[in-house]
Amino acid sequence: MTGRTDGVGSDGAAPAGGAPIRVAVVDDQTLVRQGILSLLSLSDEVAVVGEASDGDEALELLEATGVDVLLLDLRMPRRDGIATLEALAARGSAVPVLVLTTFDDDELVLRALRAGAKGYLLKDVTLAQLVGAIGTLAGGGTLLQPGLTDRLFRAVAAREEQVKGIERPEPLTARELDVLRLTAAGYSNAEIGAALHLAAGTVKNHLSNVFAKLGVRDRTRAVLRALDLGLLEADR
Repeated sequence: MTGRTDGVGSDGAAPAGGAPIRVAVVDDQTLVRQGILSLLSLSDEVAVVGEASDGDEALELLEATGVDVLLLDLRMPRRDGIATLEALAARGSAVPVLVLTTFDDDELVLRALRAGAKGYLLKDVTLAQLVGAIGTLAGGGTLLQPGLTDRLFRAVAAREEQVKGIERPEPLTARELDVLRLTAAGYSNAEIGAALHLAAGTVKNHLSNVFAKLGVRDRTRAVLRALDLGLLEADR
């Protein structure tokens, strides 16, 4: 393990007191991992507290080091990203995981979100986008990158024949569908409110209703459930 121990909702706020968000980076490709670490070192909002080259090292790192957000690759030797997420869920870990992926990882991204990942980004994001995503997850939010969301729509569409038998939930209202569509596009509650001329609290209430009707606990699972049920087909 190349361990280093130096050492927040949808608005991407840092932890209280202005302390940097503690992150760990897990990627088997040394150059990619070092590039991410170098990028993060330019920001005062985050502090890298560890790095690992596979899931086994990541699990050891999390046991030894306090981490606010884990940045996780999916395709790795030994224990890959999906197996790592499943292991974290089995341990009851509360550390939010941000998946860093490439364009050909659509199916893996869906599996990762179902396994408990709180968001995903492409590996070619800017520093501002990466730090913003880390802040969102550290604050308890989830993040769906719009560019990949459209690809996930198509990935789910390819499997629609397999999910026709899924039990239909209570129908969503037109406004709830509006909020869900903007959520799927990666917008925060504040941005959804501005787009629909609603107060942030009203948006939150609509999302709560959506979660209850779809039988899910958070934004990511709501979008995945809606995709499985074909509720967002008109957006593709």
